[in-house]
Amino acid sequence: MDTGVAIFPTHDAISPADVARLAEERGHESLFFPEHTHIPADRQSPWPGGTELPRKYAHTFDLFVAATAAVTVTTRLRVGSGICLVIERDPITTAKEVASVDYLSGGRFEFGVGAGWNREEMANHGTDPRRRMDLLRERVEAMKAIWTQDEASYAGEYVKFERIWSWPKPAQRPHPPVLVGGNGPGVVDRVLAFGDAWFPNYGRSGILDRVAELRSRADRPVGLMVMGIPADAKVLQEYAAAGFQRAVHWLPSAPRGPVERAMDRFEAAVAEFHGA
Repeated sequence: MDTGVAIFPTHDAISPADVARLAEERGHESLFFPEHTHIPADRQSPWPGGTELPRKYAHTFDLFVAATAAVTVTTRLRVGSGICLVIERDPITTAKEVASVDYLSGGRFEFGVGAGWNREEMANHGTDPRRRMDLLRERVEAMKAIWTQDEASYAGEYVKFERIWSWPKPAQRPHPPVLVGGNGPGVVDRVLAFGDAWFPNYGRSGILDRVAELRSRADRPVGLMVMGIPADAKVLQEYAAAGFQRAVHWLPSAPRGPVERAMDRFEAAVAEFHGA
């Protein structure tokens, strides 16, 4: 099982480039950045992680700027979105950004996608939260058309365009892996509809139980990856035994010292998992 790390890349923490260098030097396979375009000051939606929303949510860099900084200083590290809030983005522009980063990195971009939880944030982008899952599917499908067709068209209920040209195409063919985030009741349907892998958040109930459902319904190989795994060898073993190919650990949005210490703890658990 490969290991990766994730961080909210804030302006007052270690830079995206520096954390990417650290991750690659320490032997991690991947680095993921989350996305929030903004946080509404008048918040109604409960944060799934608890009562107080951490300040990093409102202070993070743009996802694709951070990813570009990371890929330009590394050669092997896979860099991805964990996750990209596609329902808040124009699909034509986002397809261009994904393809550009993938092309410039030599095919090292991982495209994690999701609908998010903050309904006020969605509404500020003109997205009806009740339609967000259908919108997510259409925008991902439309981006796949742009990546794989020289002259792309898409006709959905929410996304429509005819005969467009858009280059560069991604270095990875047919396109970068689409990792579907989320733990909700319909997530298996979404993975099977437009995903290459399931990328749930650790700590939510039923993840390991739903692996069997996903496998029984899939008519093609589907990857398994987990976000937010703790620095615990027993948990790593549990997920490896369930067939997860990648385990990603959250790092603090902090200066270099605390980030390195967090990496030390995770790497100690990884070494124990491997029997070192």
